[in-house]
Amino acid sequence: MKTRVTVCQMGARMHYAVPRILHDAGRLEWFFTDLCALEPWAAVLSAIPKRLRPASLQRLLSRVPDGVPRKRIKMFARFAIEYSRRLASAHAMSEMSATFLWAGKTFCERVIHAGLGNAHGVYTFNTAGLEVLIHARRRGMKTLVEQTIAPREFEARLLARERETHPDWEDGFLDDEHAAELTAREREEWDNADLILCGSDFVRNAIAACNGPAPRCVVVPYGVDSHFKPAPRPENNQKPLHVLVAGTVGLRKGSPYVLAAAQQLGTQAEFRIVGFTGSVLPARLQDLQKHADVRGFVPRGQISEHYRWADVLLLPSLCEGSATVTYEALTAGIPVIATPNAGSCVRDGQDGFIVPAADAEAIAERIDMLSRNRELLRTLSRRALDRSQDLTIEAYGGRLLKVVAALLDE
Repeated sequence: MKTRVTVCQMGARMHYAVPRILHDAGRLEWFFTDLCALEPWAAVLSAIPKRLRPASLQRLLSRVPDGVPRKRIKMFARFAIEYSRRLASAHAMSEMSATFLWAGKTFCERVIHAGLGNAHGVYTFNTAGLEVLIHARRRGMKTLVEQTIAPREFEARLLARERETHPDWEDGFLDDEHAAELTAREREEWDNADLILCGSDFVRNAIAACNGPAPRCVVVPYGVDSHFKPAPRPENNQKPLHVLVAGTVGLRKGSPYVLAAAQQLGTQAEFRIVGFTGSVLPARLQDLQKHADVRGFVPRGQISEHYRWADVLLLPSLCEGSATVTYEALTAGIPVIATPNAGSCVRDGQDGFIVPAADAEAIAERIDMLSRNRELLRTLSRRALDRSQDLTIEAYGGRLLKVVAALLDE
């Protein structure tokens, strides 16, 4: 009998890829989560016409753990409702961080109370697994934590420099009196993990830069979920070049450099930005809107239409884990321009370009190159499509299971 793992995951990260992969391999003991769309009541809620559904209900109905048997799932609905209420009432980053701390601890308490079953190991996610990791270790179980983004300590350093350089971009929403506690919680999770899974070299290197346990870090690049089905893309031989920017607008995503590049390129490129804009000051948002089509938040189910429009995806992030949009774009045959900090799977000069972080000039140079050389654009696009087999959820599952098996079966 194979050794089994209990997965503790809040939210629907990557459409529940981890529990699904482990179940398919016969290694899932339990899957604990906050709230997902389970039958039979999900079917009742789905009967409500879409035009009458509030956004919260629409998000819930998209949380479908396909491929994970109902008998393996334990969710904490009351906790999830309270978590949602607290997040909705948070009006500053400090309040949000306090909510994250409460949620991580409370979720772990619920899991421990329910019991880990006959699992040989636990799989948790950063800042939401500390107490479970400690509990599992005391029981002699193997412990894994997935570091989904570079450590908060590392991110804070980068953003502090950006806020000094661009003090007029974001408001005091980002001031956080709980940052030190979240950082300490993250470090304690590393201390109690046999392995730390990182989606990219950038995340592992960031842990090392924080004097974290780099030898226990293993890089496991992600994959594109089967839910993502890119629509056929018409070839755009006309100017301007279509540049898509996907993700929250703000300093962490490198938005000042998007603006600077768009200003430099003028009519040579048409920029479209999809993502939450709430933390950006009105004056800077207005500047962006003068040089780009700012669409605001776009539900995951509608992102394909924007990929269909795009000639290239731009992700000039200062801090990520391994951005899913880069996998999706390459799978759709869209070359990607990204920074090393985006943790992407882009191969420089083969299916896109890697440019230095915080460098608008380098961004504009690459976009200008693709705008002038459409044959190069087509070549990069073909190479992106050719590589799609390496970017599937099945390929990711193979990489993940190899690491899990090596730890559990040693």
